[in-house]
Amino acid sequence: MAGAKESPRERYRAQVRSEIKERAWEQIATAGASGLSLNAIAKQLGMSGPALYRYFAGRDELITELIRDAYRSLADAFRAAAESGADLVGLAHAMRDWALGDPQRYFLVYGTPVPGYHAPDDVTTIASEIMSTLLDACAAAPGADPHGDAFDEHLADHRPWAAGHPAPPAVLHTALAFWTRLHGVLSLELAGHFTGMGFDPAALFAAEIDDLSATR
Repeated sequence: MAGAKESPRERYRAQVRSEIKERAWEQIATAGASGLSLNAIAKQLGMSGPALYRYFAGRDELITELIRDAYRSLADAFRAAAESGADLVGLAHAMRDWALGDPQRYFLVYGTPVPGYHAPDDVTTIASEIMSTLLDACAAAPGADPHGDAFDEHLADHRPWAAGHPAPPAVLHTALAFWTRLHGVLSLELAGHFTGMGFDPAALFAAEIDDLSATR
């Protein structure tokens, strides 16, 4: 059965919420998430502060919506890459493409936490989808279950972050290695720390992927 058709009021509300989020991203790009001001956004949109609060109850609700959208965007990019046959290397490049496409979106979810903000559980659930796709790719890779080491043994009893994925500890270790090292390179690149160093960040990223693949 087709879903109920949106009323004009619902369409208008969705449009205003979308415009509020667009202005929020503009603020984040210039002042960071900690400088997000709903009153400033209301002024830009020609409405009063109280009127804007009819669309978002407060700063934290707006930040949650932005974070939820960002995680969903990356989860969808990962899923699309995986469904197209991408392996670990393909997922790594999908992550970099996503991050370069909108650095502020990347930093909102993987940068410095916003002071005083705590994400609700459903945001963590979306983030878990991303890790699950990565774990699936690690499990399917050649040599996916090498001999264990001390950290593998540690992960056997410390795996809530894997959200119930059945991967063995060695695969969990591989996923964490990919996740942490590639995010490290991406964070430095997007923050401009490679500027003026005279090398191609894309080449460094590819070299890290090759090194991680070789040491599995």
